[in-house]
Amino acid sequence: MRSVLKRELLLNIKSLLIWCISVGLMGFACILLYQSMEGEMKDMADAFSNMGAFSEAFGMSTLSIATLKGYFATEVGAVHGLGSAMFAAITAIGIISKEEDAHTGEFTFSLPLSRSKIIAAKGICVAIMLIVFTAVCTAFYCMAFKILGEEMPMDQFMKFMGMQLLMNMEIAGICFGISSLTGKNRMGLGLGIALLFYAYDVMGRVIPNLKDYLFIGPYSYSNASEIFTGVATEGKAIALAAAFLIGGVVFAFLRFNKRDLAS
Repeated sequence: MRSVLKRELLLNIKSLLIWCISVGLMGFACILLYQSMEGEMKDMADAFSNMGAFSEAFGMSTLSIATLKGYFATEVGAVHGLGSAMFAAITAIGIISKEEDAHTGEFTFSLPLSRSKIIAAKGICVAIMLIVFTAVCTAFYCMAFKILGEEMPMDQFMKFMGMQLLMNMEIAGICFGISSLTGKNRMGLGLGIALLFYAYDVMGRVIPNLKDYLFIGPYSYSNASEIFTGVATEGKAIALAAAFLIGGVVFAFLRFNKRDLAS
């Protein structure tokens, strides 16, 4: 099992580094831009907070972009939320199916290991990658805060990053289950799932009839504007996230153990 885990980590380390640097540096640069734009932000804050549905969707009606935490929540929070979700989706949705798609299953599944142990190693690999990704991005953002010398509520920041990790785990769990269904790499489907959840959350904050059902999507409990304004996280949203995560993983084990593998 360790050999499979090590192999998966080595195969995915390039992708991990690219996504860590891309998302982390983008957020790092956005934070550093705050200081040069601080004056203009004060002039624009009132205008952005009164743009109706747009302000509601991106949290500008509850947070002022003239403050660092408001700027981070509305700008960097959106970048990290979408980027990390796409990374989680494409990593998990190809981790199992690639064995058949790339015709490496003949080697992997000839090892003296049960399918369950191989699937477990792949699942652990996805979890490790998401934790490392979150840790690297957190380090980038903290360095930017240090360089700016601006005050940031670290308890809310760390809660945001923790909820983002849970969101990524939930999306990865769903895509992990889908990966066990097919022998083709469905990267497009994974990206579509991440974008669909993001679009659902944005629409749910604009359309009144959808607001009561926002908890269904993973962005509901990881929304930066709510976390940085101290809004309590809904317990049912966390429970549903755990259910989707566990359900996706369990489904992957049950389904893949019964599948006939294509050569």
